[in-house]
Amino acid sequence: MLNFKVEAKDKNSKARAGLFETDHGFVATPAFMPVGTQGTVKAVNQNLLEHDIKAQIVLSNTYHLYLRPGTEVLEKAGGLHRFMNWKKPILTDSGGYQVFSLSDLRKLKPDGVEFSSHLDGSKHFFTPEKVIKIQRSIGSDIMMLLDECTPFPCDYEYASNSMKLTSEWAILNREAFDGTKPMYEYKQSLFGIVQGSVYKDLREISAEDLVNLEFDGLAIGGLAVGEPIEIMYDITNFTTDLMPENKPRYLMGVGRPENILESIERGIDMFDCVMPTRNARHAILFSWNGIYSLRNSKFKDDFRSIDEFCNCYTCSNYSLAYLRHLFNARELLALELASIHNLHFYMELVNTARENIINGSFSNWKKETISKLTFKN
Repeated sequence: MLNFKVEAKDKNSKARAGLFETDHGFVATPAFMPVGTQGTVKAVNQNLLEHDIKAQIVLSNTYHLYLRPGTEVLEKAGGLHRFMNWKKPILTDSGGYQVFSLSDLRKLKPDGVEFSSHLDGSKHFFTPEKVIKIQRSIGSDIMMLLDECTPFPCDYEYASNSMKLTSEWAILNREAFDGTKPMYEYKQSLFGIVQGSVYKDLREISAEDLVNLEFDGLAIGGLAVGEPIEIMYDITNFTTDLMPENKPRYLMGVGRPENILESIERGIDMFDCVMPTRNARHAILFSWNGIYSLRNSKFKDDFRSIDEFCNCYTCSNYSLAYLRHLFNARELLALELASIHNLHFYMELVNTARENIINGSFSNWKKETISKLTFKN
């Protein structure tokens, strides 16, 4: 079992600071996981990711790694850590979301899902047991079970049937995990995923089913898929009350900086999202003073750093004017420098949230910080 400890709680909310240990190191929470879907965080090398951005843990994707490079290559390499030269923890999502979002043709069955590869159209079949086996080959520290991520909107009957299927698969995931050993010299953990769309009674049933299976942590899935933001916050707040106090709580695929802070306030410990790197590739930068688009002409001769309060590699060495020039010239370095900064900002955001939880000042700090996280141009 993953050893998770709550170290401090905010007096005015459900925010908490915690710590858990894997065989590849500790993760202090709240934590943000940069998305390295195919064994790489886009535009950022592993050395900077570890030493400048100071990522504690990264997320990779079972579906993508299964299709390319394939489990045979990963096993020959000794697992994903060695393959990508990353010494810290890795979490792999199950690929369920990608099966349902990337595949034009997919067929749900009681024992799994048949789908077509988005790369070449080849046919594949994922069962809960196979997804566990793939993640054993990958060697991630934290594995996610196979689930169905419901779209928004969806009616109650669809959400109910989907939730029941996820619960049935959860049993098979648990049995497959318990019945196999890690391929490599370190332990792996397994998280469950609470589903149920926007229906609280379904969320309650799903959470109860998963709690009874004694997973190492629980995630909230099926949010950040197009529902109004207040519904996302409401379902998150409701669902964290159903999750064990002594295990990590992970909100999948969220999100914007203010979404992360609001969700920390509602009791979430772990996050992932492509937003910092995706926005960086579109010249949109986050800072403690607001959000900037480097396409704006006013930065043409602005020789300040992106953020005076940031000590990342980018801010320590380059100006807004230079970054804008790189984007206008379509230089690849622009993508790297902007991605480094945005990821560093996200790390600082959750780390500072943690400090304020420990110091007892989270609620006031959160309000002040969110008020600044607006577009400035």
